Amino acid sequence: MTDIVVLGSTNMDLVAYVEKAPQRGETVTGREFRTIPGGKGANQAIAAARAGATVSMIGAVGNDAFGARLRSTLESSGVDTDHLRTVESPSGTAHIVVDDEGGNAIVVIPSANGTVDHLAPRDEGLIASADALLLQLEIPLDAVLAGARAARRHGVRTILTPAPAQPLPTELLTAVDLLVPNEHEAATLTGLTDPHSAATDLLDQVPEVVVTLGAAGSLYATRGAEPVTVPAPRVTAVDSTGAGDTFVGALAVGLGEDRPMRQALAWAAAAAALSVQRAGASASMPYRPEIEAQFTS
Repeated sequence: MTDIVVLGSTNMDLVAYVEKAPQRGETVTGREFRTIPGGKGANQAIAAARAGATVSMIGAVGNDAFGARLRSTLESSGVDTDHLRTVESPSGTAHIVVDDEGGNAIVVIPSANGTVDHLAPRDEGLIASADALLLQLEIPLDAVLAGARAARRHGVRTILTPAPAQPLPTELLTAVDLLVPNEHEAATLTGLTDPHSAATDLLDQVPEVVVTLGAAGSLYATRGAEPVTVPAPRVTAVDSTGAGDTFVGALAVGLGEDRPMRQALAWAAAAAALSVQRAGASASMPYRPEIEAQFTS
């Protein structure tokens, strides 16, 4: 089995479902509210575990009811939480509005995630034993950089999701093997709105780039070759929250199993397509048999 370590955030998603998201100064009536375990780090960990990998999580939760539920959710999905710290800060939360078209708007409050600003003494050994390290930007950048450096020292493939979008130091990008932004994040990093141009520009800093394009699939670029687009299955979206994390987690598993890149991207797209047809982030993530059935259909 592919051995994956995720260094990142855990949040409780506080999700309001509405017909149409409110504009500034506007109040609308929602139809449903849910609390769903999430956070980009935890989401990717759960997605990878359900897709068939052995997964360990490095991060932090609060000493509160949300923290206990977040830890339990990870463990019930098969994620090892021995390196998930419990701190006195409240657990992180994400406040999400989901409209009837499946779109979302999100405000993240880091709380406990903000304490993850370094690697703990045992964390580097865990990273060194992995096939891949998954990183995002919902914890302090110092920890993200420390994780990337550790992975580079030990020859571990590093996959970075640059979200929330922000400019990144060259030192981090040079330690990344595969960068997976969405269109907005790619534009933030490059100043270029065309995904093909942005992906090509990013190859000056990282050897491989996958720009996710939502329903249009993904765009893969590597040095010395023309970018290629891999389509996604056509489905009706109910909630796109966590779809990108589902894609990344499944992609890491596919690559860890030595699938060719195009096949790994199509397999990841199948996983993401299943997730958008269900409500929630971690709650929507498919298991391996479902992905295989979608992929071969």
